[in-house]
Amino acid sequence: MATEEVNKPPPPPSYPQMIINAIEALNEKNGSNKTSICKYLESKYDMPAGHTGLLSHYLYRMKEDGELIFWKNNYMKADDPNAPPRRGRGRPPKPKVPLPPGVVLSPSRPRGRPPKDPNAPPRSPKPKMPSGTGKPRGRPRKMARPEGGIGGSSATMMAGPVRPRGRPPKVNASALTEVSVEH
Repeated sequence: MATEEVNKPPPPPSYPQMIINAIEALNEKNGSNKTSICKYLESKYDMPAGHTGLLSHYLYRMKEDGELIFWKNNYMKADDPNAPPRRGRGRPPKPKVPLPPGVVLSPSRPRGRPPKDPNAPPRSPKPKMPSGTGKPRGRPRKMARPEGGIGGSSATMMAGPVRPRGRPPKVNASALTEVSVEH
């Protein structure tokens, strides 16, 4: 039994370590792409079928952790001197123009409304100004219903003929006759 344990090959390194070993062994100037890393791992280690999904997962995770830099579809180690500087998300800030010597900036005002002074005397409330028109604000109140029901009041009778509700009916063209006017 002891001889079987001695003849066993050592276990393969962890996946992130294999990826870093592949990038170091390939030693390409602009980094290594996913295909070349995958081919190197297949030739060096006994990889299971469908390991490309695992490779994509670990490359993405290592990129997010800052171990690798992804630039122009290539992966390179973060501590590589040829690696470009890592940028954050979004638009980069504008470069600040240096001030000429001798200019002193005044302290900037804080954002928002300034706090009230607790030692200030209380302000008197504003007097109410009457509106210039004399009419009350808002919609006028409904008038009270007349006594006697519909059409029972003398006030509505004197107002004139009561028009029916709704749109008036069309006038027939035959009912209209031309009238000639002579002077």
